[in-house]
Amino acid sequence: MTRIRMTSLTAALVAIFALSHAAGQVAGGQMATLQATPAQVVSYAPVITHHSGTFNGKQVRYTADVEPIDVPDAKGKPAARLVSFAYTADDVKGAATRPVMFVFNGGPITASLWLHVGVMGPKRVAVPDDLTADPNTFQLVDNAYSPLDVSDLVFIDPASTGYSRVLPGTAPESYFSVAADGQQVTAFISAWLTQHGRLSSPSYLLGESYGTIRAAEVATQLAELPKPILLQGVVLMGQAINIIEYRQRPQNIVSYAVSLPTLAALGWYHQKVDRSGRTFEEFEREAWRFAQTDYLTALFKGNSIEPAERDRVAKRLEELSGIPVAYYREHGLRISKEEYRGVLLKDRGLLLGRNDGRYVAPITSNGLAADPSDRITAPFRHLFQEYVRKDLNVDWPEEYIIFKGAELDEWKWDGSGPFADWPYSDRLLKVMKANPHFHVLIGNGYHDTQTTVGAAEYAERQAGWPEGRATLSFYEGGHMAYTVERSAKKFTDDIRTLVGSRY
Repeated sequence: MTRIRMTSLTAALVAIFALSHAAGQVAGGQMATLQATPAQVVSYAPVITHHSGTFNGKQVRYTADVEPIDVPDAKGKPAARLVSFAYTADDVKGAATRPVMFVFNGGPITASLWLHVGVMGPKRVAVPDDLTADPNTFQLVDNAYSPLDVSDLVFIDPASTGYSRVLPGTAPESYFSVAADGQQVTAFISAWLTQHGRLSSPSYLLGESYGTIRAAEVATQLAELPKPILLQGVVLMGQAINIIEYRQRPQNIVSYAVSLPTLAALGWYHQKVDRSGRTFEEFEREAWRFAQTDYLTALFKGNSIEPAERDRVAKRLEELSGIPVAYYREHGLRISKEEYRGVLLKDRGLLLGRNDGRYVAPITSNGLAADPSDRITAPFRHLFQEYVRKDLNVDWPEEYIIFKGAELDEWKWDGSGPFADWPYSDRLLKVMKANPHFHVLIGNGYHDTQTTVGAAEYAERQAGWPEGRATLSFYEGGHMAYTVERSAKKFTDDIRTLVGSRY
């Protein structure tokens, strides 16, 4: 495994299932509902516009294509019309073999605007380094970091999000499962590559949050088609393929150990730990070493631990996380990521963000249900829709739906529930065996209290993937680490490395 580390940057499925940025839409009362009626199915011709931009220092002329494509269900019946946003470079030699990356967010289920104008598309929302800046002042700017210089980009909105809809006679809920959700995206990718003469193109997926589960499922389904489509790579941003580590049950001691590096990163950021004599990266390494040795051993001993060892471990946890020894003594050497949000700055009356723990806000009666970092999501919706109208010339009257909420008991999981132990790394292993050149890039924000850097590293270690087939890269910031400009640059440079090594 190659490791790249860097210091640089939805309340949970509806209370703890916050595996997409859509939670901010729910919390803000902006969640859109959808009724499956024929009038809501987009029936317009593709909208095509032409543009030019500079990406990674290279000027690129490109075509933007907002295009509806009908896809069948697993039985071959037309079931959904998915509307994508595709950016393809013009005047390229061997265009039919130029790399193409299919991009989607998580949920279940949310539209792809977060990655679209967050980091990957030709425009991005510039989020100031000042975390207290008024979101109303955020601007949409040219995105010099977009990897459009090395790969065409296709942004996919699953049915019931964006402009994508189920077709008449199909219930939206029929896609509320891991397998069916993956099937519609698989069918779309196959159709897009076929219709655009791109079956020879090296193809990649980028999924974020729950989208990483979708990416693993889609990669496998593509490889299992009658005429297999073998991807060259997958990018997992804010990975959730070992989602069992996401929710911290008291007896799941591994989840506490793998969460410690995130607590350490937040303790460091908020200056609740001693930062002298070492860099942030060195401090993180200390936390990870302790987590997988003395801390994990102490947690395993449980009630049998000797008082002296308990106190020694509690003291070290205080030094690494900023939480007092007394707390650890009283709570069995455990503090969950959610509890940490309310305890670290309790003396100042402040709550940490869930998506991004660098953000803080006064503790209110909403308690841990609030997420101070949700404040940055509203400009994405406004600026994206303005961009679609003004730059891409899409004037359709249909609503662009940001988020279609699926209740826990609506979504059909592969395991016994949303936090069961799913073998999604095994799904990717199947693809690796089918294509010896297939590679996985896992990216994660240090300050993300949902999908953590420790869980990302643990996922890679336990995956059983062949040596050298995965890269870990960590960034300053939270679940949307790319809202930090230097993290956006590093993330897209990592993508260029992934694509460039096979192009």
